[in-house]
Amino acid sequence: MHSPSPSSLVDLPIRHLNRGDLVPCADLCEDRGWPRDEHRWGLLLSAGTGYGIDAPDGKGLAGTCLTMPYGSDLTAVGMLLVAGRYARRGLARRLMRHVMEAVGDTPLALYATEQGQPLYESLGFSPVSRAERVGGRFGTGGPGNSPSTMASPSRASVTTRPAAADDLQAMVRLDLPVFGTDRTHLLARLPAFSDRLRVAEEHGELVGYAALWPSGHAEVVGPLIARDAATAQALVAALAATTDRPLRADVDARHKELLGWLAERGLEPLSRTTVMTYGIPDLPGDAARRFAPLTVATG
Repeated sequence: MHSPSPSSLVDLPIRHLNRGDLVPCADLCEDRGWPRDEHRWGLLLSAGTGYGIDAPDGKGLAGTCLTMPYGSDLTAVGMLLVAGRYARRGLARRLMRHVMEAVGDTPLALYATEQGQPLYESLGFSPVSRAERVGGRFGTGGPGNSPSTMASPSRASVTTRPAAADDLQAMVRLDLPVFGTDRTHLLARLPAFSDRLRVAEEHGELVGYAALWPSGHAEVVGPLIARDAATAQALVAALAATTDRPLRADVDARHKELLGWLAERGLEPLSRTTVMTYGIPDLPGDAARRFAPLTVATG
């Protein structure tokens, strides 16, 4: 049986993915050397819209792409994956063009790998910032850092605690100006999706929150929303104290203080991505308080 030619591959139909596609999606991740992450795919396919191309050889999916809508303000694009045996045959461009047509005039944002960036640039995306993926075993980094309380030189101590059901509204209120658009549909899924969900308070006011969720052999910190670096550190330290697995996070590269603190505690650089937008000059919201995304696929 002959392998399909490039021209016939790009003519293959694109369909919507559903929860029945969790295993093929995970297989495709594994094919590209990523963690299988069926757990993450479950969240993405329930809160977002998945697109897929069935492999012409009948073995799972040839390619996927995922959009995470935030009303008409923004759509995040992620999980653009093509099976190794169909790489460099035009499928990634086909999926991206399909997504761009599907969302219409809604601005787009994505995290691009070095390999993917030329494709996105050719489609009109512009780089706006970078993210540093760090990972490793989290150490204390020295005496005096309690995981539940951490002091900033200019502030009283910040207290963190496990999130409760009635914290969701306060989290959404905090998140809206930071992320720049309403993502209630995503935050409402965090308690069930994450292993741990924690909030930071000062004088009874919510000043940050963060989640910890499983991915392969690691635990991912994200989203990480905090008033300042000290609050972000307090949240990470508190979450790290609840697991003995390695940590991973995609930290906005502008947050040098947090990145330096994580490096002191044993987390090493793993990779780097470029944040790119289409239809808007930059991401909405407040980058000073946006330390890490839930996952690069959700923005």
